[in-house]
Amino acid sequence: MAAVSDIFSVGSIVWCRTCYNAEVEGEVLAFEPQNKILILKCSSTNGDPKLNDVQFMNLSLVSELQVKKEGNVYYELPQNINLQRLNTRVRNQVEEKRRMLQAISANVSSEGQTLFITLSKMLNVNVRWRNSDIIVWNQEVIISPPYQLENVRGNANSNGYKYILRVVEKHLQDLSLNPQTTTVVQPNNRSSQ
Repeated sequence: MAAVSDIFSVGSIVWCRTCYNAEVEGEVLAFEPQNKILILKCSSTNGDPKLNDVQFMNLSLVSELQVKKEGNVYYELPQNINLQRLNTRVRNQVEEKRRMLQAISANVSSEGQTLFITLSKMLNVNVRWRNSDIIVWNQEVIISPPYQLENVRGNANSNGYKYILRVVEKHLQDLSLNPQTTTVVQPNNRSSQ
């Protein structure tokens, strides 16, 4: 078994036998010495050479361990990381989670929640809740429960109203064609519908 003071460098190839007599061999992706967790990239169990499995090995449960090939002590990050793109992805994911939380916290039907999420994805920050009504573009368009076409209010001659009407119509058509896509977490019981 590996001693607590052992350090595994990224890129090393290690083999280990667990206390359950399972053998695992792979490349070290990371090592967390405080909890003695070794993260290995292993060959895919489905046999696809393009894929890999990732194994988290608790070294407290390993009976044998061998370093078959020592990796580089210093691991260099790839030079082609686009930090601006990563930051944009993080920002988009945070914004998506914020929209989901707004929809869930509104305490309205799943139809209203999914419509709110659809509109807020398309219009970004121009959609908000006012009680159970969906407010679009600073009250230019208001959608009330039960969130059908006849519940869309606003200036029928404005382009914004016509656009939102088309978006709601397409959203309702998509729901009727694929009703299982309306999974929204309810705030009270945290289960899917």
